[in-house]
Amino acid sequence: MNADVDAYIARASSWGPEMTALQRILLDLGLTEEIKWRKPTYVHEAGNIAIMQPMKDVLGLMFFKGALIDDPDGVLHSQGEESRSAMRMEFTSEADVEGARGAIGGLVERAVEAARDGREPEPAAEPDPVPELAEALARDPELAEAFEGLTPGRRREYHLYFASAKKSETRADRVAKLAPKILAGKGMRDR
Repeated sequence: MNADVDAYIARASSWGPEMTALQRILLDLGLTEEIKWRKPTYVHEAGNIAIMQPMKDVLGLMFFKGALIDDPDGVLHSQGEESRSAMRMEFTSEADVEGARGAIGGLVERAVEAARDGREPEPAAEPDPVPELAEALARDPELAEAFEGLTPGRRREYHLYFASAKKSETRADRVAKLAPKILAGKGMRDR
């Protein structure tokens, strides 16, 4: 057990018993735990396997490579439209967690195998830039070079954020506001 994870669970305003039950199962399966991304994360020597996601209506157990592993019980749910490989189980009670012990064990075993094998999802196609971003990149070669130098995930996050605005003026404002971060080689959420 990890004292930081224990403290996280003790401080939790909801899902404490469910997280404790899940913690016991995951540790019994030979995973180690630590706090990553400010949440209890379960790892194996091959890499990150799963992370707890306490939400309003459910406690999630997100498998980083969930889309790459067999789910014979059909218990994994998509993280959302833009998620490439992460999928999660959802729990609403301690009994849900205990009842899923076998399914969790099978998923962990297959997730460890996927990590050991180095399986990765197919890379997402680069979205077409919104016109406002395309214009800014065409006008400013330094910005274009900085944007191309970002990781694919960071570029994708910018594309999705810019495209989510309905009005051209809003998209242009977003591009202008975030250009300094792009020039600094940072993602949207980097400080």
